[in-house]
Amino acid sequence: MRWWSVANFVSNAGTWMQLTVQNLLVLQITGSAAATGLSMSVQAAPALLISVFGGAAVDRWPRKLTAAVSQTLLGAVAFTTALLVALDRLDLTSLMVLAAVTGVVATVDGPACSLLGNDLVPPEDIPSAIGVGALVHQSGRLTGAALAGVTVGFLGTAAAYAANGLSFLFVASVIPFLRPARGAVRTAGAAVRGRRATDGAMSVREGLAFFARRPRLLALAGVTGVSAVFGRNYQLTLAVLVTGPLAGGAGSFGTVSTVLAAGGIVGAVLGARLRRPSVRVVGALAAAGGLLQVVAGLSPSLAVLLVMVLPMAVVESVSDTAGTAVLQTDPPPHLRGRVLGVWGSVGTVWSLGGPPALGLLMELAGARGALIAGGLIIAGSIGAGYVLRARRPAEAVPVDPPAAPEAATRAALGTAA
Repeated sequence: MRWWSVANFVSNAGTWMQLTVQNLLVLQITGSAAATGLSMSVQAAPALLISVFGGAAVDRWPRKLTAAVSQTLLGAVAFTTALLVALDRLDLTSLMVLAAVTGVVATVDGPACSLLGNDLVPPEDIPSAIGVGALVHQSGRLTGAALAGVTVGFLGTAAAYAANGLSFLFVASVIPFLRPARGAVRTAGAAVRGRRATDGAMSVREGLAFFARRPRLLALAGVTGVSAVFGRNYQLTLAVLVTGPLAGGAGSFGTVSTVLAAGGIVGAVLGARLRRPSVRVVGALAAAGGLLQVVAGLSPSLAVLLVMVLPMAVVESVSDTAGTAVLQTDPPPHLRGRVLGVWGSVGTVWSLGGPPALGLLMELAGARGALIAGGLIIAGSIGAGYVLRARRPAEAVPVDPPAAPEAATRAALGTAA
């Protein structure tokens, strides 16, 4: 698990370094902000369309081999981009094709690497492992964003892509040496036997049906969806709030972004201590985050906003960690890849639809109004869900007919024994 965490830190740093550079590269090639948004959409589109098939592939193929191959392919894409940039042969069409290929491979790589990390610890430690993964992700994000400017400044844009390619190869080289925990090995073996017993269990339809019939997962999707659309997009809402009503500049927003990242790290550490995460915990944390967002929208100054931003980021990070733990442990082992695939498609809808909807809300109500209204919608929706669930009539429990006196006596003695 330590080796896996180190490898993921290196890979996350490389990925965020490339993501930071990629938007600048598109602007450099096209000079169009619309083209930058298009490149991001092209890379996200495969997750919307074929994530369910990627999850099915993760359930069907050996997990370590799948993760190693997908990491190698992502490294090859990064090296190809670096070569084209170095030779000055990269145009918009080539960049879009490479972005689409990256998105396709990521539909398999995401669930494969997530579930592989869970295999390295006993089942009872999976929530902690997910928390460690969130901590590694946040740390790699900070490191990658910082390294991007240094790398481009001294070595050029191609070097950033090449560094990301090396980070993928580093992960691929570590995977063959990972040893799953004993409990995970038994679980994986049972899943493999189940797959051999019935080919129908490997269908994409079964993963969709399981997700649709599982109230916990549907509730988790609802909580996460409303939070993703009306909150969470703090890079958008807080940027407008800081530079607009609070009359700050780019430096002020940089300070806010740093506090958000620090809160994410603190939340990841706290999330790793969760032993029994549940949808109820996720909903309570999301509602608390919505109320904190309302207070942040009312902030009269940058200092007050900074005080509110830290707990907002902490609550968001703990909620995300708890939700990921529920998502990755609730389905049976042989269905987890497909459930993650379904979640990838659903999450892509939120990520693509959330920013435009939030932008429209800011156009109508301003930055403060969007934060306040969004926070109230989040807290109100989750609160309404709890009330409706509490008022739902309890299911009738069948009562056995009374037993004969002699049988009742034997039953009582047996219970006492």
